[in-house]
Amino acid sequence: MTETGKMKNLAKETAIYGVSSIVGRFLNWCLVPVYTYVLADSSEYGIVTNIYAWTALLLVFLTYGMETGFFRFVNKTDQRPPVVYGTTLFSIGSTSALFIALVFLFRDSIAATMGYSDHVEFITIMGVVVAIDAFTAIPFAYLRYKRKAIKFASFKLLMIFINIALNLFFLIACPYINNHHPGLISWFYDPSYGVGYIIIANLISTAATLIMLLPDILEASFRPDMTLLRQMLRYSLPLLVLGIAGIMNQTIDKILFPYLMPGQEGLRQLGIYGACFKVAMVMMMFTQAFRYAYEPFIFAQHKDSKSKEAYADAMKFFVIFSLLIFLGMVFFIDILKLIIAPSYWEGLAIVPIILASYLFQGVFFNLSLWYKLTDRTYFGAWFSVLGVLITVVLNVILVPVIGYFGSAWASFSCYLVIMLTSYFIGQKFFPINYPLRDMTLYACVAVALYMVAYFCTTPYVAVNYIIRTLLLLFFLALIIKRDLPLSQIPVLNRVLNRFHLK
Repeated sequence: MTETGKMKNLAKETAIYGVSSIVGRFLNWCLVPVYTYVLADSSEYGIVTNIYAWTALLLVFLTYGMETGFFRFVNKTDQRPPVVYGTTLFSIGSTSALFIALVFLFRDSIAATMGYSDHVEFITIMGVVVAIDAFTAIPFAYLRYKRKAIKFASFKLLMIFINIALNLFFLIACPYINNHHPGLISWFYDPSYGVGYIIIANLISTAATLIMLLPDILEASFRPDMTLLRQMLRYSLPLLVLGIAGIMNQTIDKILFPYLMPGQEGLRQLGIYGACFKVAMVMMMFTQAFRYAYEPFIFAQHKDSKSKEAYADAMKFFVIFSLLIFLGMVFFIDILKLIIAPSYWEGLAIVPIILASYLFQGVFFNLSLWYKLTDRTYFGAWFSVLGVLITVVLNVILVPVIGYFGSAWASFSCYLVIMLTSYFIGQKFFPINYPLRDMTLYACVAVALYMVAYFCTTPYVAVNYIIRTLLLLFFLALIIKRDLPLSQIPVLNRVLNRFHLK
């Protein structure tokens, strides 16, 4: 396949993963208003927030880098994919089963420690849910390896639809039925159970996903290779540190904030900071979508003599489209701010900082191929630990002085430093001739256009939109002129050929 064909395949899969990721995250976000309006008080939603924060952390522990390890070893020429797949499933399945056993054994103590002694079943159910999620992460990785992007996206979205439907049923439909025809549901429905039904809905949707994936699970070899498993663990376990540090990079500021700025004002600023992070989530969604397509791509291309050229092109286009998203969001922030309530709008000035942080984070991920392909994954762990230290130190210094702007600049600095550190060290072990001149040009133009829009703001909203639209079109024209001729875009290519405009 030609380099252009590889880039088109990567773009196609990124679009598929991106649509499913964006739609899925949006649909899950839509549940937040439901929870806040339906649950009896904010403390119940606090339970949901707390439990799901724990599950996010535990999921990193229970997968311990084996998704990336699977991609690394399944593409080695001396390995058979079914054996690698089966060995990975055996490892994750064994640790997930052990985790469930420990949760059942110590559920009372765990519930008491977390403050849920009255609802021990919450701990038990969520323990099962996170274990199943960890196990199904490998069949989903297998679908990515097989390049079955549509099937992957369909299953992910179906799981979300099931979860949302069950939430709406338990939290909206059941109370209505209970008020008008209680006899129909009295045999299973308890109006006072509240949060419990959110957790039950999650359990059912997760179990349904496991059932859907059974045919793909059965493709694995059920005779694990223990020698291979030891090699995979040596490769993958450093990624556990990376994963934990990665989650802390995203959440430690929100954990520290109430201690650095105590009292009601601290909570108010933390709320503004969190809401403005949601406004900037488009960039993070693009990064995640790119990651789903990019990780199997880099390991598959590692056997190609021109693989480094493909990696360099992929990096350039990631930067280009990230900058396009950046400009689109900052230019039209007056529209995007409607996502959050007016009381949060004072914090919108941090959105460009957060967007830049997400861009650095995406570049850092793309750079990570050098230590994954050279089996030096411990570097990734060290980079993430460095990021945590930077985040903590800068939050401690800046938040008491400039509030949530301190947290925003800490996140910006964290990802900028680890991005640059990874690049310079990576060039020693796995040198790639990235098009730095082109990427720098696009970055400088984007910053210049942002400054023009910032300083050319007029009292007239319509005029501002016209100016910003023209600036965005200028950046898009630059992309088309330099790196993305219209003739290379499949649909436009047919149109141009028809009218002889190519």
